[in-house]
Amino acid sequence: MRRFWPDGNRMNQATQLLGISNAIVDILAHIDDGFLEQIGAVPGSMVLIDEERAHEIYGMMGPATEMSGGSVANTIAGFANLGGLAAYIGRVKADQLGGIFNHDMRSLGVDIRLQPSADGPPTARSHVLISSNGQRTMQTYLGACTELSVGDITPATLGAPKAILLEGYVWDLPEGPQLARKAMDIAAENGSAVALSLSDSFCVERHRESFEEAVQQGVDIVVADEDEINALLETSSFDESLDALRGYNNLFAMTRSAKGSVIVQGDEKIVQDATPLTSIVDTTGAGDAYSAGFLYGWVNDRPLEECARLGTFCATKVIRQIGGRIEPGALDDFR
Repeated sequence: MRRFWPDGNRMNQATQLLGISNAIVDILAHIDDGFLEQIGAVPGSMVLIDEERAHEIYGMMGPATEMSGGSVANTIAGFANLGGLAAYIGRVKADQLGGIFNHDMRSLGVDIRLQPSADGPPTARSHVLISSNGQRTMQTYLGACTELSVGDITPATLGAPKAILLEGYVWDLPEGPQLARKAMDIAAENGSAVALSLSDSFCVERHRESFEEAVQQGVDIVVADEDEINALLETSSFDESLDALRGYNNLFAMTRSAKGSVIVQGDEKIVQDATPLTSIVDTTGAGDAYSAGFLYGWVNDRPLEECARLGTFCATKVIRQIGGRIEPGALDDFR
């Protein structure tokens, strides 16, 4: 067994990875076959809802599990459970769900950098409705997470981590592009690397020019799936994207589902095969888990080949279980 825990007293060590993203509480509940019809939801869909509808659905749900969520928040949680030193910036309100989000992240050892808001909309929530066949339908209220602002991004809140992970969805926030640029500028002054998760291909299409500018001026690492990188580069195939990347000096970590992943940096290209599986339980969170494993390797100065294997290992762990979070001790079986 090979572990790459940071050595020494954790309290005296600098943050390795800081995430900036939408802070959302996932409310997971198993539902019967008639519940989706009752609330008028299309099976497998993800729709945004308002505060009134969020309270209504919450009141109709049965027993549920509530935990911190959102793509980059999941990556930060997984990174911490791998043994990494993590911090997080996201906006929640001082309400029940905001307390759940912060308590959950802190219980994993994540340093929460913002205090909950006293005023404004409630903490964001995503009602994750799990049908008997394992399919997930999501009804999401964004609430307080949209209040994240330029003023929240300061040298004090960012510090000087080895890397900062920005979520593509941040660009959807009212002050998102400006706060992302401020984070990149502070990172450049402090010697921190900046990683960008492209979130989804539709997000890329909404903000392609701004993402392209960030990749050219401020982003060191791009984490994306095949569709997202094609959308960023405006190509029609992954092979075309690989050709287009010859003009970039960034590190690109790109996942391709059953085709594994490809890492590109300058003239270096690493192809990592996916782990063969006879069955898959739940693919939710696989990309977040890959990012956690890959970045855990990277901040611990592992070779890129090993970073890719760590990412694949973590993603494989997650798709063989219900729920998208990497559990503590996951690396015990890594070789």
